[in-house]
Amino acid sequence: MTVVEPRLTLERRLLQEYPLVIACDEVGRGALAGPVAVGAAVVDASMARRRVPAGLRDSKLVPEARRPDVARRAAAWVPESAVGWSSSGEIDEIGILPALARAALRALADLSARGVPVNDALIILDGNHDYITRNGGVGLNIRTVIKADRDCASAAAASVIAKYARDEIMIGLDDPGYRWMKNKGYASAEHREAIRELGLSAHHRASWAIADAAAVPLF
Repeated sequence: MTVVEPRLTLERRLLQEYPLVIACDEVGRGALAGPVAVGAAVVDASMARRRVPAGLRDSKLVPEARRPDVARRAAAWVPESAVGWSSSGEIDEIGILPALARAALRALADLSARGVPVNDALIILDGNHDYITRNGGVGLNIRTVIKADRDCASAAAASVIAKYARDEIMIGLDDPGYRWMKNKGYASAEHREAIRELGLSAHHRASWAIADAAAVPLF
């Protein structure tokens, strides 16, 4: 498989029209347990001239052993970054797309609280669906970009920063046998077997049809 090197080509073009670009990418969307997270990474004109950190990729393409180092270097490379969260309980309550929007808006609010002029920025949202505007993100300049996390260095940075942060959250959870350290809440044969044996934890997305364990009561 050919690995695409993410670049700043799109960001540099957008910075001719906007004072800054903020890339957003989500992680944890398809997991059975744990929160969803949306990373946000800022690019401005001065930073856009810097060399993209070696090894920066969409988080799915960064080996787990290298992810902490790549995430730290990505966070140091961009002027500002943030991660917003939506819990498994919130996902159950409102659904995955509104939960993603809340996570994104929380990341953007964090940046705004640190002085980033979010409303003046062009926001690159990975994918082809603007879940932010449809779920309360009014007044923002959002452009969806398919495969942004693969092609745009800012989105790759947002992706790996969020992925590492979420991994750390999952590893830190109490674990009676779900093996969070290994699966980070995602589906695996061992994870599904643990659900059948232990039932659903408070960290599972109970409203989802999780294997044949959906009828197992929470504990």
